[in-house]
Amino acid sequence: MKRLSQSSNHTVLVIACGAISHELNYLKTINSWDHITIQCLNADLHNTPKKIPNKIKEKLDLVGGNFDQVFIAYADCGTGGLLDSMLNEYNIKRLPGAHCYEFFTGLKEFKSLMDNEIGTFYLTDFLVKHFNRLIIKGLGIDKHPQLKDEYFRNYKKLTYLAQSKSEKLANQAKYHADYLNLEFAMHYTGLDNLKKNTLEGIQ
Repeated sequence: MKRLSQSSNHTVLVIACGAISHELNYLKTINSWDHITIQCLNADLHNTPKKIPNKIKEKLDLVGGNFDQVFIAYADCGTGGLLDSMLNEYNIKRLPGAHCYEFFTGLKEFKSLMDNEIGTFYLTDFLVKHFNRLIIKGLGIDKHPQLKDEYFRNYKKLTYLAQSKSEKLANQAKYHADYLNLEFAMHYTGLDNLKKNTLEGIQ
């Protein structure tokens, strides 16, 4: 597809993970990205990451040709390189990194967090809000409580990567850490890195 500079009057489709829908639409609004259309896939795909490339491909084939440029607001997200292989066929870029945690914090900062404690379970604003649906029910812990200890036996800490300065979400994240019997830490990321990586991808 033809790549045009952001200054020209072109249209951009961003195919995004539903887990960052709120953040992307917020950035679109406050930055007047009127030429950008955001279409999100179900965030539940993160529980079956191998399906992500095909779901994105289906969306590309369905509507991608209606835009001058397409950008993918996903990291690798557990696809093991399958997403990149598919996107290479279309010559389309995605957000950098292996997980959404990395494009919220920045690659360097996330590496530092990982080096400090390898056994860390990360939550974002979205995962804090939807913890019961995606973690408890998504992993089957609601029906088989013993799975909690199996899944999290090698974790020591839960780190909340916060996009917003919400006391309510911080308290919820602490509650989730206590539920998992993990040490709690909080790291504010804001949206600057997401904005920067998105702009770099569509320029």
